[in-house]
Amino acid sequence: MGWHQGLLVSFDLETTGTDVEQDRIVTAALIRLDASGRETVRNTWLLDPGVPVPEEAAAIHGLTTAQVRAHGQAAAEGVEQITAALAAALEAGLPLVVMNARYDLSLLDRECRRYGLRTLAERLGRRPAPVIDPLVLDKHVDRYRKGKRTLQALCRHYGVPLDAAHEAGADAVAAAGVACRIGERYPEVAGTALAALHALQEKAAAEQAASFQQYLRRSGDPAAIVEAAWPLIPYQQSRGRAEEQPVRSAELPVQASPSRGEG
Repeated sequence: MGWHQGLLVSFDLETTGTDVEQDRIVTAALIRLDASGRETVRNTWLLDPGVPVPEEAAAIHGLTTAQVRAHGQAAAEGVEQITAALAAALEAGLPLVVMNARYDLSLLDRECRRYGLRTLAERLGRRPAPVIDPLVLDKHVDRYRKGKRTLQALCRHYGVPLDAAHEAGADAVAAAGVACRIGERYPEVAGTALAALHALQEKAAAEQAASFQQYLRRSGDPAAIVEAAWPLIPYQQSRGRAEEQPVRSAELPVQASPSRGEG
């Protein structure tokens, strides 16, 4: 039985922007799914990030500054709960599905540092693993396919329902669905043990970053630097912004370009 036929947890954030160093969590979801892909536990959080929610972010996830101030819990309290829940899942040996993990996990890491909380890595005593990233896996198994690789695009490609895009719980469930479809479609991936799958994605993510960096430099940005680390950007190395999609699902953080691209 492959990992795609076992227990999974899936994680998603909606945030104030695309800069892992500066932006804040607005909502989060951690969903547990059984071996048949059915949701068994749903944990969600709405946080008051302590800063205004930009209009462009609110237009995507639907949460305004007034709403989060009225109904959100204190950011430090929420970040502590989110990180503790992720640590518990990984300590239990459950694989963690995160679409574009280097964004979500890095931003969570910076939130912990912002509030003087233990990071996920500090709680685990190691880097977060095993992580399953549908974005990295899809690029690995189908490198030359044209078109976007956003969560919505991957759901269309793999036939996974996504009824409420940019709602953290819906996105988390959809990301798990995409990961499982990749496992079903590519037996060589499904048959890989979780530790080896995590290592495969580390290597694939670095190769994908190098390829994208080369593309940007050929396209007129000779100073472009694309972060290669996955699933967590080291704190000292990350100064970048996300390149492709605003708020949530940028494909790769690009240090040289502040552009947030199209929605």
